[in-house]
Amino acid sequence: MDNEKLNLPQYDIPDDIQNAVAITTLDRLYNWGRRSSVWPLMFGLACCAIEMIAAQAARYDMARFGMEVMRPTPRQADLMLVSGTVTKKMVPAIVRLYNQMPEPKYVVAMGACASGGGPFKEGYNVVAGIDKFIPVDVYIPGCPPTPQALIAGLIKLQEKIDKESLKKVRWYRKGPDAVEIPVPILGPDLIDPRRSAEIKQIAAAVKEGAS
Repeated sequence: MDNEKLNLPQYDIPDDIQNAVAITTLDRLYNWGRRSSVWPLMFGLACCAIEMIAAQAARYDMARFGMEVMRPTPRQADLMLVSGTVTKKMVPAIVRLYNQMPEPKYVVAMGACASGGGPFKEGYNVVAGIDKFIPVDVYIPGCPPTPQALIAGLIKLQEKIDKESLKKVRWYRKGPDAVEIPVPILGPDLIDPRRSAEIKQIAAAVKEGAS
């Protein structure tokens, strides 16, 4: 157990028991146990996925951060790495996977495409950022980001986990935050069910203007 990460700085521990005793809080202990046991979901969308694979290989070795167990099923994963271009056809599957992941869960938008559409932002078939549909915790810039950039982003995620409080995290709250995200409908275009009221208003205004 790493006492430097667990001990609270305002409490001094005698030198003779430095490595045997830790004075900490429940939040700190809980977060310490989670920060180095994050299991990413094993899927990739485009060229960013190649950099993600490289980060798992021997040269960069994400196992140093406890993130080497990439799971092929969302029910055993708590980190979604959106690595690559998000097309409208792919969004329903991504949202469905996100809903199947157990809490606590996190999302990292890896690269320019996942963060904001990248060079394909004006394309008719590309979503300008996955954060339009699922909440993103960390954005990693680059096209594609290097394995070092991915690791830096995951370290930022660990820092975010370190600061979480059991009293405030969404998976222990009741209400809208606990409701799963409705899966978008793919038709002539991608329809977000959460915007149904807005879409109806726009359609009514267009119909009224045409008449």
